[in-house]
Amino acid sequence: MTWKHKNLLGLEGLAVEELTFILDTAERFHEVLERPIPFVPALRGKTILNMFYEPSTRTSMSFAMAGKRLSADVVGFSKSTSAVQKGETLLDTVRTIESMRVDGVVIRHSCPGAARFIADRIEAFVINAGDGAHEHPTQGLLDLFSARKRLGSLEGKSILIVGDITHSRVFRSAAVGFSTLGAKVSVCGPPTLIPKELGKAYPDLEITADFDRALEGKDIIMMLRMQLERQRRGLFPSIREYRKLYCLTAERLKKAKSDVVVMHPGPMNRGIEIEPRVADGPHSVVLAQVRAGVAVRMAILYILAGGELER
Repeated sequence: MTWKHKNLLGLEGLAVEELTFILDTAERFHEVLERPIPFVPALRGKTILNMFYEPSTRTSMSFAMAGKRLSADVVGFSKSTSAVQKGETLLDTVRTIESMRVDGVVIRHSCPGAARFIADRIEAFVINAGDGAHEHPTQGLLDLFSARKRLGSLEGKSILIVGDITHSRVFRSAAVGFSTLGAKVSVCGPPTLIPKELGKAYPDLEITADFDRALEGKDIIMMLRMQLERQRRGLFPSIREYRKLYCLTAERLKKAKSDVVVMHPGPMNRGIEIEPRVADGPHSVVLAQVRAGVAVRMAILYILAGGELER
């Protein structure tokens, strides 16, 4: 198929065929990464700029590795050593770097809509690596990839997303992606961490605060951490109480299906939202998600830089 989008700013609005195309392309790059020499010359001569205005380990490293595995020139951007510290605006920074003939920009920013703001004003393609509490599309894609690889198909499956829904950009991308591919999405968490308007925005979403009941019969469980850095005030009495009510323990896991898949986008707060023996247990695909991140981001970079790829 022919890819019709210049940028990847979110998963909302992408069709089943488009999501499947990305995942199928990622499968091919996943095979490349298994080779003794995991490099292809697909983007030789292209320059990718990674701009991370927020701390990141998995996303920034996997984008850097993905670009290098495709033989692109990857340029890293450090907010702490840039002219941003002197008052330079985001747009001026990007335009300055684009004038050096950058082909693509990967950006993470604390402001929702920052990626779209940049995409509307520069010629290079833009990939949203997380904008505030809005979306994190490549994380959503690697979650889809990891779940599909374990379960074969997502059609008719049920996924429960648990934790700080209000402040999670991972939730938004996952909810859109999984539902588009035919899965039923449910969310669970303290009422103070679930937006009141969520039911209106996602009419088919099942919302509950009862974790134990919500686990019953689920195919996939995705645990989210409490994002204290985005909370303006305490929204839960104590970490101890949160752990008691919403930590995924080995005992709780028995309430889900016997072949349930456990996911976590990271970073994990072990012992708070997930028990260590569950995070490292046979149901967990946490490390597989990290590995999938490189293949998925290779696929996205290749599709946007090349525009077309045969099935």
